Amino acid sequence: MRLPCPLLLLVTLMLAGCPKRMERVAGTDDARIDAAEARLEELRLRAHEDEASCPSRCDASSEMCELADALCSWVESTPDRTDLPPRCVQAREQCAQATSRCTRCTEG
Repeated sequence: MRLPCPLLLLVTLMLAGCPKRMERVAGTDDARIDAAEARLEELRLRAHEDEASCPSRCDASSEMCELADALCSWVESTPDRTDLPPRCVQAREQCAQATSRCTRCTEG
């Protein structure tokens, strides 16, 4: 049985499919998480400076905790990534340490 050319062409195109452009979500998430971790490290260093004032330490602490919450929400949105939960835990620990330093500073 001989197929007409247009039908053969249509079947060939359907089987071959068209390449689709797909955004690499994991790469985007990784970049966002890496940027958040880099900012957390900057804030951690700022909060640990001996000459840092209490307001500066507490501002850094607040920002660190906000970043930790954001980072953990990104981690929770990708439950298939088993490499990410430790990063959330580390961010929360940094938040807790910074909050403790802020509290000690303000309570004198």
